[in-house]
Amino acid sequence: MFSKACEYGIRATIYIAKKSLLERNSRVSLKEVAKAIGSPEAYTSKILQKLAKNNIINSDKGPTGGFSMNKSELDKVKLSTIVFTIDGDDIYSGCGLGLEKCNEQMPCPVHNQFKTIREDLKIMLETTTIISLTMGVKDGLTFLKRS
Repeated sequence: MFSKACEYGIRATIYIAKKSLLERNSRVSLKEVAKAIGSPEAYTSKILQKLAKNNIINSDKGPTGGFSMNKSELDKVKLSTIVFTIDGDDIYSGCGLGLEKCNEQMPCPVHNQFKTIREDLKIMLETTTIISLTMGVKDGLTFLKRS
């Protein structure tokens, strides 16, 4: 459903949010984020750059630098913002079978069923905040990486 980059972007944002929530003035390194989410460092770097450029996370350079999030912003960042930043809005309009010309006039065999799923997904992405996902990880109820 999401690209691999988007999956890593969501997990990285949740990890950074968790660290920012739990530790005062906490910044996490690229290496720490990549290890925590099970992603290659070079790939993670590109994803984090994109998230920082779109003001989803903060990126501070220098010896005490790293990635962080403002605690006051955690309840404002929606999952849809991350998905749009990395994958664009294709998730809301793409064909369930990957056909280029699928639409209302020429639907694919799963068009109507997938349309309903896409609408539900859009609602979920637009109403889910990073803080709500972070709390599950913080409390040990959900996980970012299999051990």
